[in-house]
Amino acid sequence: MEQKIHQGRNVKRFREMLGIKQEALALDLGDDWNQKKISLLEQKDVIDENLLKAISKTLKIPVEAFQNFDEEQAVNIIASTFNDNATGVIVNNYNPIEKIIQLHEEKIALYERMLKEKDEMMNRLQNHINR
Repeated sequence: MEQKIHQGRNVKRFREMLGIKQEALALDLGDDWNQKKISLLEQKDVIDENLLKAISKTLKIPVEAFQNFDEEQAVNIIASTFNDNATGVIVNNYNPIEKIIQLHEEKIALYERMLKEKDEMMNRLQNHINR
């Protein structure tokens, strides 16, 4: 029996790997989104392709990753590589060190953007109080 790809679970996996909270993803997707909607989205087997494209743009992960990632298959590939006494793990020319560095840089940029937004909000509130 062929295992079906669960796109919502894949969105959740990649979001968590990036260290992004549901609230932050919702904020990046727009005013119509909130934490609850992200939670419900992550429970869906199949997600509308246009929405996947928006999530892909936000998380900077290819749409195909959400559509095709199969955790069991990835684990089997990695286990097979280790069982073959390989010295490194490269799947589909994927360099995990470069990806980790890139993810940390993106996470730092996200935190900096969130801090800037917080500061701007505090300034607006202070200006409103001072009126």
